[in-house]
Amino acid sequence: MVKRILLLLLFVSTYMHAQHSVTGVMSPKLESDWLILYKLEGTKQVFVNNTKINADSALIGGKQEAIGRFQIQLPANAKPGVYRATYRLEGAGFVDFYYNNEDVTFIFNPEYPQESIAFSDSEENKLYQEYLVDISKAQQKLDSIQVAVLQDSTLKMAEAYKAAFQNLNSIQNKYENLSKNKYVAPVIKASLRVNSPTILNSVNGYLSSIKSTFFDRLDFSNQTLRNSSFLTNRILDYIFYINYSDDLQEQKNLYKKSITTVLSKISDQKYKRDIIVFLIDQFESSKNIAIIDYLFKEHYYKLPTALQDAKFKKEKEALFATEIGRIAPDFSWTENGRSTKLSNLNDAENYVLVFWSTSCSHCLREIPQLHMYMKSKPAAKVVAFALENDAFVWETYKKANLRGWHNVLGLKKWENKVARTYQINATPTYFVLDKNKKIIAKPNDIDDVKSFLEKL
Repeated sequence: MVKRILLLLLFVSTYMHAQHSVTGVMSPKLESDWLILYKLEGTKQVFVNNTKINADSALIGGKQEAIGRFQIQLPANAKPGVYRATYRLEGAGFVDFYYNNEDVTFIFNPEYPQESIAFSDSEENKLYQEYLVDISKAQQKLDSIQVAVLQDSTLKMAEAYKAAFQNLNSIQNKYENLSKNKYVAPVIKASLRVNSPTILNSVNGYLSSIKSTFFDRLDFSNQTLRNSSFLTNRILDYIFYINYSDDLQEQKNLYKKSITTVLSKISDQKYKRDIIVFLIDQFESSKNIAIIDYLFKEHYYKLPTALQDAKFKKEKEALFATEIGRIAPDFSWTENGRSTKLSNLNDAENYVLVFWSTSCSHCLREIPQLHMYMKSKPAAKVVAFALENDAFVWETYKKANLRGWHNVLGLKKWENKVARTYQINATPTYFVLDKNKKIIAKPNDIDDVKSFLEKL
């Protein structure tokens, strides 16, 4: 019995000590009153817990200011890693921190979270923050000397550069020693930029050095680096900032080369898949169809079949099916008793494809305007796709008002298959096509249609 009680006490004691909390103070207080905690795993966020942000006040700079407070109890089995406290869905709406079996307490400005965060509890985070401050100052000192010489090659600053270089490496060694056996050790080791041991005298040489050594300290097999935003941030820096050009064609080539370089560093096929998907999402935000196509064709489709997700591929193909640069998805209809397809039309240099409806008041105002305007554009034709629940009103309206157009009836209205392919959620919706049916514009309204056609 005594042995059982001792074991029970040991279990309870272990459980109590294993549970830790995350406590945060945001100043100033936001209108948002919710916070969600995630754990970063690769390129994904895994839900941990959520809580309410409580309104409070504190004396700041001699004034009573509104602040927000929150506390989240971590599960007893919470694993060390990078955690993300999210309080806003868009913009600067989260803070990242390291957890390694200790309470974490911090204060931050929610408008500038990562730049303002300061820790009062958590040796791991305090050490890492101190490292970032010290190494940034030392790197800036080295960079200022290097830039000065690039701007004026007559300056004699080799000794000053050498001293700054030695100081930088001394600080790095100090923190690598201090972080031994800590979770942040691989992050600190990987954070130092590889600098030339001697000062460089040309801009091209300097930029070449940065590019050629960019990945030297990055270990893509390290799980700590993978399960954080560290590697993904470095990847984004390399693709979007290190490899940059004002020339659009050159930028496209740089994107492809830099993506290939990044992916060549990753041997784990599952992690490579995750990074490819991550990059597809990044280019999706700017609707860069050419690079998304490249990522699929040259990288995603070359992954082992077991790692490819058919649903993901289908969703992305559908998402970008009607973006500018794509060939408009084909459809057929009966015209003058004959079956006709969009792809087979050859009676114009350009086409205005408009999805409309007789039950849409905006359409009934804009469609007559479009019909009148297009009489002055004989080189362009209209394909008017009517989304209707029945044919009666449409038949009457088009005979009286839409002569000379290619008129298509789409029954089931919003659930029409073609409407879903084109992701039509409002009418009228316009597309301008070239003679090969490639989408060259997606005007917002009748005025945009006119403005675009006037430029052709």
